[in-house]
Amino acid sequence: MPDIALAIKVDVDTDRGTRLGVPALGGLFNEFGIRASFFFSLGPDNTGRALKRIFRPGFLTKVRRTSVVSTYGLRTLMNGVLWPGPHIGHRHADLMRAIKDAGHEVGIHCYDHVRWQDGLATMRVAEVRREFGRARSEFERVFGAPSRAAAAAGWQANADSLTVYDESAFHYASDARGHSPFFPSVAGERFRTLQIPTTLPTLDELLGRPDFPDEQLAGHYFSLLQRNSINVLTIHAEIEGMAKYRWFREFLARAVSMRVQFVTLEAVAAELLGAPATIPVCELVMGECEGRSGTLATQGNVVA
Repeated sequence: MPDIALAIKVDVDTDRGTRLGVPALGGLFNEFGIRASFFFSLGPDNTGRALKRIFRPGFLTKVRRTSVVSTYGLRTLMNGVLWPGPHIGHRHADLMRAIKDAGHEVGIHCYDHVRWQDGLATMRVAEVRREFGRARSEFERVFGAPSRAAAAAGWQANADSLTVYDESAFHYASDARGHSPFFPSVAGERFRTLQIPTTLPTLDELLGRPDFPDEQLAGHYFSLLQRNSINVLTIHAEIEGMAKYRWFREFLARAVSMRVQFVTLEAVAAELLGAPATIPVCELVMGECEGRSGTLATQGNVVA
């Protein structure tokens, strides 16, 4: 493992983010010689249906901090409400394949982002299997081969989704927030699919907070990087690839000048799974994350 290793995980949530943010990030990574891990939403973009989150504590605060309308665009915020959500896989398969052809890792984010993020907790395992099966089928149609990894929409995961991952024989997943890779356990049941959690706060969790002015954000991130460990930064095509593109370019330039070594999650998983006995088993529990509304999957205590 390099002295400071950073994996960039790109969550692609929307039709607009796929169309505009993904090519922009692809060009940026090419400029700096960086390989990243892209996780695509593959079905309908029903972003407008997320407006029901207005009743969640902290949701309106986040909307104001992150300028949601200017970031995602009014058209996107009406998808699935005033008109049918555009099918991302059908519209942008060529853009997705171009990212893979450029040498980046590709995996599954979800089929319908809003349905997974807002509905997973109430789905039965058969529904989870069916919803995720749609994503697997569409991924294989787009890329001509099965996906080997997933990163859940909204960091939503539970025993049922982990069961479906094990059935899919994935190399790893990146569903949780945490501090280091682990095998997950839920209510005493252990699962086989390695979790590589997001270790750093996302940009939208920090934007607009008085304690994190824009000019100090990059320095804050660099202060959080751990040596001789894997650091995972989740970015969004709609934010770092569009609204905050200039900031992110400056961040990457500074990271390169500091000799930060960029790695893909796939490479991290391959190295770790060479010695699986060294990977701890930890509880996967739902918890809160500062700057984000609702609950999400987090890394808990080590299981004896």
